[in-house]
Amino acid sequence: MHLALDPDSGDILASELTTEHVGDETALPSLLGRVDAPVGRFLANGAYDGSGVSDCLAAAFGYLVDVVVPPPKNAVPGGNCQRNQHIEHIAKHGRKAWQAATGYNQRSRIETQIGRWKAVIGDHLHAKNIENQTAETCIAASALNRMSAFGRANYERVS
Repeated sequence: MHLALDPDSGDILASELTTEHVGDETALPSLLGRVDAPVGRFLANGAYDGSGVSDCLAAAFGYLVDVVVPPPKNAVPGGNCQRNQHIEHIAKHGRKAWQAATGYNQRSRIETQIGRWKAVIGDHLHAKNIENQTAETCIAASALNRMSAFGRANYERVS
């Protein structure tokens, strides 16, 4: 399952269910086609590092999208200017400093949403065929968004 999440609201903007033979980069065009909101920033894990992802994002939302994807440790500069800046920053300041500077740590919100999904909806699908499973994931995403609209708990640290 592939999810597009608004990190500010926590809403699931789109979901795409694929077979295990479809990778993240391959599922991206269809997932982005389901997003019905402006996108100014794209946060994803290293599986999305590639020129195909940048091209797909530019085609869907324009070239001003801030793409924050960690390049692999052995990455070398190439044709993508934004990626080159990430590689340079990591080389000069380290990966943790890059994460803080780019806001990459916000990507953990998708992991939190997946944890929420598993706790509320369950950790497996009940439908047997892909069409019904796709419908099941759409309904689950809608239910989680509706629950989020009611508000979330505020936490305050006490010493």
